[in-house]
Amino acid sequence: MAEAEQRLLMLIDDEPAQSRLITALAAREGWRTLVVDEAEKAIATLGTRQGMQLSAIILDQWVPGDAACELIAELKERRPALPILMLTASTSPLLAVEAMRAGATDYLVKPVAPERLMQALRNATSHEAPRYELTPLTEKMPARLDFDAMVGTAPGFRDALAKAAKAARGHGNILIEGESGTGKEMLVRAMHAASPRARAPYRAINIGGVPTSSLESVLFGHEKGAFAGAFDRQVGALQHCDGGTLVLDEVDRLPPELQDRLAEALTNGTVRPIGARHSFKVDVRIISASNLPLADLVAGGHFRADLLDHLSRTIITLPPLRERNGDIAALTRHFLARIGEQPGLRQLGITDGALKLLAAFDWPGNLRQLQAVLFRAAVFCDGDALTAADFPQLQQMIGELAEANQPVMESAGVQIYTADGNLRPLEEIEADVIRLAIGHYRGRMTEVARRLGIGRSTLYRKLTDLGIESAA
Repeated sequence: MAEAEQRLLMLIDDEPAQSRLITALAAREGWRTLVVDEAEKAIATLGTRQGMQLSAIILDQWVPGDAACELIAELKERRPALPILMLTASTSPLLAVEAMRAGATDYLVKPVAPERLMQALRNATSHEAPRYELTPLTEKMPARLDFDAMVGTAPGFRDALAKAAKAARGHGNILIEGESGTGKEMLVRAMHAASPRARAPYRAINIGGVPTSSLESVLFGHEKGAFAGAFDRQVGALQHCDGGTLVLDEVDRLPPELQDRLAEALTNGTVRPIGARHSFKVDVRIISASNLPLADLVAGGHFRADLLDHLSRTIITLPPLRERNGDIAALTRHFLARIGEQPGLRQLGITDGALKLLAAFDWPGNLRQLQAVLFRAAVFCDGDALTAADFPQLQQMIGELAEANQPVMESAGVQIYTADGNLRPLEEIEADVIRLAIGHYRGRMTEVARRLGIGRSTLYRKLTDLGIESAA
């Protein structure tokens, strides 16, 4: 495969076990991996025939942060266009900041989920123009664990929060659905903090991040000698969380055979570890999260209907960010305030022009992507406020979308704030909204009035009162 031959990965790592794991994961995506165990060999490799074929580098940061950043900078100086991913056990935001300033494309915290690693490689080596500011940097800053920390006024979002707050006070199982990056994990933590089981045992498992061969043992446990390699008894997550809460993230990826076992366990209220002769009675509350609507999977024969019934005493759906366009300004200021509290960063404002730019994008990666974009912009910002110029790749993408579909920029056509950061008078905002509606519906005044929720005569009166003389 010609494309696969071109996708050569250099892994700078001195841990054989981890090198084998990353090599195997990368092979799933058609990568060949060249492993080097020290910095000098990595630098020397760049000048070899193989080095000229590299498509990406993964650096395992086993040395102190400064030395790792120096290596990134030197690799970047020699090969500016080569994506560099840093793999580390450190969760320090300061190290992420310094690594990115040195030239790292992405920053992965160990243990990294297989899909996260492969997605990072896909993003870094896209055949499109580099758009690293849009990469979903998923390593998170410390978050508050309450509903007040969840920002937004969009009706669908507020309805979801109200439903979640009510369900949190009960004991029934809860299913949270929504696209990746919509805030499901944060909502789970807020619900657990408000739950009567908040001080009871708690465990969160990402189904997609656990090897299928190990998942049954992780959930149900096993007895010593139950299978080859079972050298000790292991208590499964369901039994561990007796009296407490078990979170199953990406539950839509649960294999069929384990769907059967989990449905049986929830029906009977018992758990039998692998190799055990008897079952254990358990009282576990399960909060599940799914990127896909489970009802659709049931209809397609990919998920058990009875298991869905057990998991979904309450179903909460988080809307995507594209359906919360009016929340982008508030979310942006919220994220910037949190970003400014991180070591190595500072508090930044944002201009109205930059907010317009952010509001014009449809954010396929949702809140996680917005936070990542702001984080990357803040890392490299020299001024006191982010401007549209701090988002060059975003400008490029929106420009391309605007050429393909002219109305895409209209969502950013109303200026809410004055240059000094204060709100504009309501009358001026109303006038701009009416002008925008007239342009959007091409002067069809009956449609304009209907979409604005007012009568046609009221619309014409407002045109006179606000001094809007034409429909253009």
